[in-house]
Amino acid sequence: MRALLSVWDKTGLEALARGLVALRHELVSSGNTSRFLADKGIAHTEVSALTGAPEILGGRVKTLHPKIHGGILADRSRPDHQADLDAQGIEPIDLVVCNLYPFRDEPGIEMIDIGGPAMVRAAAKNHEHVGVVVDPADYGPVLDEIRREGSLGAPTRRRLARAAFAHTAAYDSAIVGWLDDTGAGADVLPPTIHLALERTDDKLRYGENPHQHAARYRSIGRRSWWDEVEQLSGLALSYLNVYDTEAAWHLVHDLADPSSDGAACAIIKHANPCGAAVAADPAEAYRRALAADEKSAFGGIVALDRMVTEEVADAIADGPQADVIVAPSFAPGAVDRLVARRKATRLLQAPAPASEPLHFRQIDGGFLVQEPHHFASSRQQWRVVTKRQPSEAEWRDAELAWRLGGYVKSNSIVLVADGQAVGIGAGQQSRVDAGEIAARKAAGRAGGGACASDAFYPFRDGIDAAASAGVAVVIQPGGALHDDEIIAAADELGLAMVFTGERHFLH
Repeated sequence: MRALLSVWDKTGLEALARGLVALRHELVSSGNTSRFLADKGIAHTEVSALTGAPEILGGRVKTLHPKIHGGILADRSRPDHQADLDAQGIEPIDLVVCNLYPFRDEPGIEMIDIGGPAMVRAAAKNHEHVGVVVDPADYGPVLDEIRREGSLGAPTRRRLARAAFAHTAAYDSAIVGWLDDTGAGADVLPPTIHLALERTDDKLRYGENPHQHAARYRSIGRRSWWDEVEQLSGLALSYLNVYDTEAAWHLVHDLADPSSDGAACAIIKHANPCGAAVAADPAEAYRRALAADEKSAFGGIVALDRMVTEEVADAIADGPQADVIVAPSFAPGAVDRLVARRKATRLLQAPAPASEPLHFRQIDGGFLVQEPHHFASSRQQWRVVTKRQPSEAEWRDAELAWRLGGYVKSNSIVLVADGQAVGIGAGQQSRVDAGEIAARKAAGRAGGGACASDAFYPFRDGIDAAASAGVAVVIQPGGALHDDEIIAAADELGLAMVFTGERHFLH
């Protein structure tokens, strides 16, 4: 039996090589792998001795030779293939152990592996006769099976071939992405997109509904903030727990002010905020966020941008059941208090989130792809279009309402007063209906505050509804055909109005 070893990652290589030698395998190797084996005193044949050709071009060409690829690709069931091997003096190769240059870690022309992918693909294609191993985690199981059975069985060879093609596909995907990123005038939306995803160890309880299977996948070779999350207690996460927690975690970090000693809290239910607030401390931020819509907060996601202290834990435990509490850290006593009173609640300790460069949404036969949601302008670019100017307190409420509105499903209206959401109308076909829902939930608490609309008001009825809720300032994109009438209505009602110049639909 003959095994070809050519790996960048030397993890577990010595034990594998010694195990194969003990199983009477002849080892063939080249380059740094050959030098590694020599340093360990492990007998092997160098590729150049087998091929009769030296490594050339600084190592770019060493395994690209008929005596290597003929030995890998030969179909042992075909007499004509055997005749070719005999005529050329080529001996079959039964096992290929190869992993590729670490292109994702060190992108560059010299990290584009040629011989490695060629050997891996050749062995994977011929998996009826050849085993191929690309992952050091498979070394132990492969040795165990050879010891037990004398060779690798067909199911194992097929499983390993699949892993091999996945390995080279992800490798090529990384190269394409690098070329996109480094090309002159790189297009935000490239002509092709190559996704290479791996299933994580996260065991999701189920999908959107209990009869649907679900798992979290991540881009191969990339870790997100989710990979650093530590679950301190509670049930296993479901698909919707992950989806809603993602929304809550991004929102609370968008509302947070790193330059301030204050705290932010967001409460999400079915991907929509049902409460949000900024306050002097996290316990107060939670209480104010909850007050926006305590009924809807039941079974929701609570996100805080500060440590969960014992005081915060007590406040949350006294409130409605939360499915998930996510925060940057938890005081030990806080965990004990929450576990004692909310055993099923998932407590997640998480680092700050980071957005992906592109946002994907699946449709039949493909995907819609766009830049991720973000705010393109700030107060410095906004325009006050009414006679009345907002006060500083009204500006703060308007900014909070606007940022919160960007996370509410369209059509959306958000009412904020004194740093606290008091009414949120989400996902309505009519903007007037969204406004009425927000006003009803505010129940008179919006006086002197701000109203944000995710898109322009086409008619003055929305402005009248905002005024009847008691707000002092309205913030909206502007750009409607009847903007002049809308502005005149605001002036008539004594409101300040701000145009942001950007829409924030969210579906």
